Amino acid sequence: MSVKVSVVIPVYNPGRYIEDCIESLLRQSLPDDEYEAIFVNDGSTDETPARLDQLAAEHEHVQVIHQEPSGWSGKPRNVGIAAARGEFVMFVDNDDWLGDEALERMYEYGVANEADVIIGKMAGKGRPVPLQLFRVNRPRANVDNAPLIDSLTPHKMFRKDFLDKHAIRFKEGRRRLEDHVFVAETYLLASSVAVLSDYVCYYHVKREDASNAGFQRFDPVGYFTNLREALDVVERNTQPGPLRDKLYRRWLRNEMVERLRGTRLTTLPDDYRKELFDEISAVVNERMTSPAIAAGMQPTQQIVAALVAAGKFAETEELARWEGEIRPTGRLEEMSWDGGRLNLRVTAEYEVAHAPITFRTEDGEDQLNLPFDAATLEAVRAAGASTRATVDQADASIVVRERTTAAEFYLPAELVRERVPAPDGADDTHFRLLLRATSYLDPETAAGGSPLGPGIWDFYVRVNACGWGKTARLGSLRAGSVDTARRGALSGTPARLVLPYWTDPYNNLSLDVDHATNRFNADVRALTPDGVTLKTERGSAARLSFPLPLRVTGDTDATLRFKAPARSDDVQVPAVLAPAGEGAVLTAELPATLLAGRDWEIELGLPSAKRGAPRFTLLPVGLRVAKHGRATALPAAQLAGTGRKRATARSLPRRVLGRIRRALVRS
Repeated sequence: MSVKVSVVIPVYNPGRYIEDCIESLLRQSLPDDEYEAIFVNDGSTDETPARLDQLAAEHEHVQVIHQEPSGWSGKPRNVGIAAARGEFVMFVDNDDWLGDEALERMYEYGVANEADVIIGKMAGKGRPVPLQLFRVNRPRANVDNAPLIDSLTPHKMFRKDFLDKHAIRFKEGRRRLEDHVFVAETYLLASSVAVLSDYVCYYHVKREDASNAGFQRFDPVGYFTNLREALDVVERNTQPGPLRDKLYRRWLRNEMVERLRGTRLTTLPDDYRKELFDEISAVVNERMTSPAIAAGMQPTQQIVAALVAAGKFAETEELARWEGEIRPTGRLEEMSWDGGRLNLRVTAEYEVAHAPITFRTEDGEDQLNLPFDAATLEAVRAAGASTRATVDQADASIVVRERTTAAEFYLPAELVRERVPAPDGADDTHFRLLLRATSYLDPETAAGGSPLGPGIWDFYVRVNACGWGKTARLGSLRAGSVDTARRGALSGTPARLVLPYWTDPYNNLSLDVDHATNRFNADVRALTPDGVTLKTERGSAARLSFPLPLRVTGDTDATLRFKAPARSDDVQVPAVLAPAGEGAVLTAELPATLLAGRDWEIELGLPSAKRGAPRFTLLPVGLRVAKHGRATALPAAQLAGTGRKRATARSLPRRVLGRIRRALVRS
C-alpha cells in the first residue's frame, strides 16, 4: 500500500523529551503501512542517535537519517522532504507530540477538501497557539477569508507534489523565522488550506528546562534581518493593497508591537530593551509605512506602533509599565445543572493596579485613559494612532482546558456589555465596562462537538477588550449561592461522573470527568444516619434509600458494596439513582438474611466509562443488622471494631500475626 503521510522530525539533543513524541507516533490510528516516521538526527551528541537506531530496527515504518550538525531545523526538514515517500509531509518537533488520530483525521480531511495544506488544531503546553483560527472547522480557507497568518509554525501537513511543484523548501543554516518564510509561501501559493478544529492534533510543548530553540533570547539584528525575508515572500506574491497590508500587519503586531508591551518589555535588561526597540523602529520605518497597516490593529497597538515610528523609547517604556499591571478578573455569578448542561454566568472586566480600569467619554466618543501627559498624547494622535476605547467590540469567553494535555475548547456564550459609573471621585464622563457572559458546558459535546475526555478540565475566562487579550482562572471570585448550587452529575452513555469542584489552595473551578480525582468523597461526607431511610420487616428484604448531591437526568444504575469491618468478604447489590429536586435519591433492596448479624460499611459504586466497572466511594454511614434482620443506620465510626485499620491487620499472613501475638505476650 502506498504511503499516505511522511512525518519528518528534526532531532537535536532532545534527551528524554523525545519519548512522548515517539510514543505518539507509534500510537497513530493510521495503519503502520500507510505512514512513515523519518527522524533526521542533526548531529546529536546525547544518547538519542542510539535510541533512534533501536527504534528503526524494531519498526519497519520508522527511518533514521544521521547527518552533521547544521545549526537549525531548516536543513534536517529539507532532508526529510527529500526522503519522504508519502502523499503528504507532516512536520513535528522532537519535543512535541501528536493526538492519537491526528494523521488519519488530517489526511482524510485534506483529501476530502482537496487541500494543499492541512492545519490540525493545536494545544499549547506552556506555549502560545492561535486560538481564533481553531474556533470552527474551515474546510476551504485562504489568507483572505481566515486568520491563517496567525499560525506560521511548520507543524502542519503539506501535499508533497505541491511543495515540489513550487520548489518550496526551508532556508538552511543557523537562523530565525525560517518557518515563517516557508509557511507564508505555502499559504500564498496553495489552491486551498483546510483547518481541522474539532480534534486536537498537535501538542506544542514548552520543555521544563525551557531549552526549546524558540525560547532562547535572540540577536535583534539577525532576527529582524530574517523577518524581512518573510515580508519579501509576501511582497513577491501579493499586490500593494488591503491583502498585503493585512499580512504585513501580522508581523507588525506579533513580532514587533507585542514585544514592546507590558512585562514582555519591562522584564528585559535595559540595554537589550533599547537594542530591540531600535531594530523594530528600523523595520517599521522601512517596510511598514502604509498607514493602513497599523490602522487595522487595536488602538492600544496603534499607539505603540506610533511611538516606535517616532522613536519615543521612554514613552514606550512608560506605557509598558502601565500595561504590565493590567489583569482580567472573572466573577462566577451562577452555576447550575439544567438537564445535562452545566450553566454558567460570569461577570468579567479589566483591572489595573488592583482597581477597575475606567474609560471616559470625550466629544461623544469613548477614550482610553492612558498614562501620558498632554504633549505625548497629542503627539500620538498626530502620528495617526487612535486612542479610542473599543468597548463596543469587547468580548469575554469561557474556555475549558484539560490539565495534562492543555487541549482547550471555547464554550457557547451570550454576551452583554454593560457600562457602570466609575468609582467615587471620577466625574460622570468616566465609566467601567462589565462583560456579562452566559454560557453552558455540555459534557457530551464540549470538545468541539465530541464528549470531554476523562481527566481534569480547568475553567478560564478569556477577556479581549481594547487590544488587551488576557486569560484568568475562573471560580475564586464567586457569589455565595454558587457554593450551595455546586454538585456533580452523571452524563453520557455509558454514564460517567462529571464533578465541578474547587481546587486547593487557590479555590478555582475545575471539572473532574470520570473519577480523575477522589473529590466526590467530599460531596458525600454530609450524609448522616438521619438522611437514610430503612424499611424492613422481620425476615424479609430491607429497602434502603438516601439522598445524594448528584444530578441525574433519569433512572441510572449504581452499585452498593457492603463490607464487614475486619473481614475480607463483601456483598454487592444493585441500586438505582433517580432524580429528586436538585439532586438524586438512591434506593436498593438489601438481602437482610445475608447481612444479618453484622455491622457493615457501605461503599457507593458509580459508573465509570473509563474503567468499565464501578468506582467505589466509602460512605460515612454504615448499617448494623440484627440477627433477625432489622437494620439500623449509624455513623461509620460507630461500627463494631476499628474498621479499615482492623481489616488491614487481618490481611497480614497468619504466621506474622502469630509472631506479633507472641511478642505481645512476652512483653
